Amino acid sequence: MSRIRESAASRPPETSSEHPGQLEIDIPGRLERIDARRLNTDRLARVREQLVRADYGAALLADPLNIRYATGTRNMQIWTMHAPGRYVFVPVDGPVVMFEFGTSLHLADGFETVDEVRPGTSPFYFLTGPRRPEKSEQWAREVIELMRAHGGTDQRLAVDRCEPWNAELLVRAGISLFDAQEPLELARMVKTPEEIQCLQLAVDVADVAIRRMRESVVPGMTENQLWSILHETNIAHDGEWIECRLLASGPRTNPWFQECGNRVIEAGDLVAFDTDMIGPAGYMADLSRAFVCPGKPPTGEQRRLYELAQEQVLTNVELIQPGMSFAEFGAKCWAVPAEFVPRRYMMLVHGAGLADESPVVTCAADREQSGYDGVFEEGMVVCAESFIGEVGGREGVKLEEQVLITAQGAVRLSSDSLDGGLVV
Repeated sequence: MSRIRESAASRPPETSSEHPGQLEIDIPGRLERIDARRLNTDRLARVREQLVRADYGAALLADPLNIRYATGTRNMQIWTMHAPGRYVFVPVDGPVVMFEFGTSLHLADGFETVDEVRPGTSPFYFLTGPRRPEKSEQWAREVIELMRAHGGTDQRLAVDRCEPWNAELLVRAGISLFDAQEPLELARMVKTPEEIQCLQLAVDVADVAIRRMRESVVPGMTENQLWSILHETNIAHDGEWIECRLLASGPRTNPWFQECGNRVIEAGDLVAFDTDMIGPAGYMADLSRAFVCPGKPPTGEQRRLYELAQEQVLTNVELIQPGMSFAEFGAKCWAVPAEFVPRRYMMLVHGAGLADESPVVTCAADREQSGYDGVFEEGMVVCAESFIGEVGGREGVKLEEQVLITAQGAVRLSSDSLDGGLVV
């Protein structure tokens, strides 16, 4: 029996068909039950609340995840992560102005969070060529105009992404620039009720994909072939993308962070993966699972590694309570045995929302180098991580559980239990 509390929403996903290849979750029905208007307006309100707290007059957001959080709109999320040209001006008091890429102005139609849409100016060499300085000036003029009108008397602007030559134009105009990631991360840390529904839906889709992967793995298939099942299931269920390619088999499981490739999975190989899945409505399902490819039983060493990783995740999840400080958690967390310390996972816990989010909680040993303090809060959704593998060992086990922090502690969002062990 699982030692992790189960959410009331954590149950086998409701199915619409028993036929392979068809939808197993009623995606339109589930999305319909989520109040999209409230989802978007509550998130925008949280952004503005954090801007006020930091004494900023406005934010200029170009990170597509921050744009999604503040407005609910999306457009070519992956492409715009590396090709600037879409951004939004969010004042504390005044109109939200979306600068949309190309001829995509219609994509913000019907969003209560966007008051005006303008064509974006992209000072990006791919689009401008040698006219980049001219386009930078044009970009800056519009931002300066908006700051003069709606940015407050102190002209304090929070920016998440801005080329240095563009930033210089704003500074010359008397605008003080600050890091927008801090207020945005703080806004995104505690989830609204609608966000929790979105996260549960994403995890339900990931559960379907994990089950299909277990059912499909056979000796002779490649890591890429197995990994494709997660993508196919996610996209078919209205998901969006996968952040990483973290699936490995056999000796490629240790050390961790080897991305999947053309290695042929053999009978008895340990297979481990991390979903890092951005699912329906743009929310993340971040689960890690490990199992043994059929054809040979798990070895004693594979069982030992799995049981240790399982113990770390289950113990740490049980510790989490609202009001507990990160320092207290780090001091009380499961102690990684000495032989596994060199390859321990880089964090014990991290937040999950539109992607990996704040907070990040380290163990006591890493606190001086990379840790910081904070407090677990009710309404956070976090992931507890473990990697157990020795230097010189053949294999390693990666496990991760995504949980919602409630007044009673952490409740699991996944119906796929870690207690199932290694056998598929």
